[in-house]
Amino acid sequence: MSEPVLSVRDLTVAVDTETGPKPLVSDLSFKLARGETLCIAGESGSGKSITSLAVMGLLPPGVKVDSGRIELAGEDLTRLPERRMRAIRGDRIAMIFQEPMTSLNPVLTIGNQLAEAIRAHDPDADAKALALEALRAVRLSQPERRMGQYPHELSGGMRQRVMIAMALALKPDVLIADEPTTALDVTVQREVLDLLRDLQRETGTAIVLITHDMGVVAEMADRVIVMQSGRMVEAAPVERIFSAPEQPYTRALLAAVPRMGDGSGAAPVAAAPIAVLRDLRVRYDIHGGLLGRTTHRVHAVEHVSFDIRAGETFSLVGESGCGKSTIARAITGLVPHRGLIEVAGHKVPEDGLSASPALRRDVQMVFQDPAAALNPRKRVGDLVAEPLVIHRIGTPAERRARVRDLFNRVGLSGEQIDRYPHEFSGGQRQRICIARALALQPKLIVADESVSALDVSVQAKVLDLLAELKSEFGISYLFISHDMAVVENISDRIAVMYLGQIVEMGSRAQIFGNPRHPYTRRLIEAVPVPDPAHLRPPAPRMATEVPSPVWPVGEGPARVSLQDAGGGHLVAAE
Repeated sequence: MSEPVLSVRDLTVAVDTETGPKPLVSDLSFKLARGETLCIAGESGSGKSITSLAVMGLLPPGVKVDSGRIELAGEDLTRLPERRMRAIRGDRIAMIFQEPMTSLNPVLTIGNQLAEAIRAHDPDADAKALALEALRAVRLSQPERRMGQYPHELSGGMRQRVMIAMALALKPDVLIADEPTTALDVTVQREVLDLLRDLQRETGTAIVLITHDMGVVAEMADRVIVMQSGRMVEAAPVERIFSAPEQPYTRALLAAVPRMGDGSGAAPVAAAPIAVLRDLRVRYDIHGGLLGRTTHRVHAVEHVSFDIRAGETFSLVGESGCGKSTIARAITGLVPHRGLIEVAGHKVPEDGLSASPALRRDVQMVFQDPAAALNPRKRVGDLVAEPLVIHRIGTPAERRARVRDLFNRVGLSGEQIDRYPHEFSGGQRQRICIARALALQPKLIVADESVSALDVSVQAKVLDLLAELKSEFGISYLFISHDMAVVENISDRIAVMYLGQIVEMGSRAQIFGNPRHPYTRRLIEAVPVPDPAHLRPPAPRMATEVPSPVWPVGEGPARVSLQDAGGGHLVAAE
């Protein structure tokens, strides 16, 4: 290795508690050379993000560097005053955070925010020109126009490109990227990773990439540090981590990664439909002008038809904004719609308001973020019993017994029912949400990105639980995700959505073994492969406007026509 640009020696970071300092990161050491990518991998709570914040000098109140050194080109950052650190941040060491929308000021234009960051370190610079140059460097379409736009006018991938432009505008020696693609669709993730790789080759910037996605690690890393509970348990070149991991924890992480195949496996479920959708349409009016008339409409879902069979897992996949979650809300009677939706013989009213109690019992939902789905002021046992109370099922003693049984079935203890949500891990909270969804013995559970916020090992356990429950109770699932690897591992049949319409639908073997539509192939090819030896060409750069589902009143998208390619494999005509 050449002379390190960043060196961390025996770093210990601790948080103040009533009983004294508690270590969050213990005795961590590593070196980073110019032009190198070091990945720090591990599950939530392993100390990855705390390490990055310590390097940046941005630790939250009550958390401090207890011992050790962080040297940037020989200078110990832990001993510098805040004024000196402000000069270093952005100039010599920069950071990209996970969620770009929370990192950008919503009331300032993109150009002003970039220029402000540049002027903070070089008051005499031509900040506007350098900002425009930075947007061109990250290959953002129409950079002159983007300079005058606000963050909400850009897609998630565009906003992340702006954050990369801001971080690299002053050509720092070190770039820290903390889960920079976790919140992005898989296709946008691939573009961002390709972009980081290209910019690193051009600038020689050293990158510290923090992630729990082992596929991203395999694609990006030169070396890998695996962390568990604040300690480094393994460090090695990326090839050795994947081919010959030494530690059980590393092996467990790799074993939990969902892997792509050809879709082979069990035959599709042959049963009568439990849910039927015919010509489903969901549109939202946009008002404008002095009189507030409807000028445009969001065509969120257009002419969608499919069945979900009893005991089947039917998956909807596609990028953000394609209409997946809107369909979920329509099926559960939460949004107005046009067209036919029937679940277990109950018709879902088109007004999105007057669903019958019987329909509410037969359709339940598991949301993406279990922390937001659980009332923090209530005990988890009361939360799981709440559907029984609402539908007036059982006595208090019978409900409590039912809750205990549900906890046992989802892998929790019946003794835990009197605890509060904050006393559980993310995976345990999602199990509680699943137990609540099972309380009324529904015929259909809608799982909307229900594992995307979980660590890979926890994700694998929750997916196994969903499969066990399907086998035990004969439940049907509508599984919604943009992660094709997860979808392949859980689905019986799959529908691929693009801009509110289905462009391909078929069995798992048909979609993954013989994808026919270009968009389906694009989604599959974008999935990070957990193999450092796997090479693939960079994804094509986005050179045009992101397609929009918003149309003027009286206009709309062309209706997609699905054709049978054989065996019920439906593909949109190109």
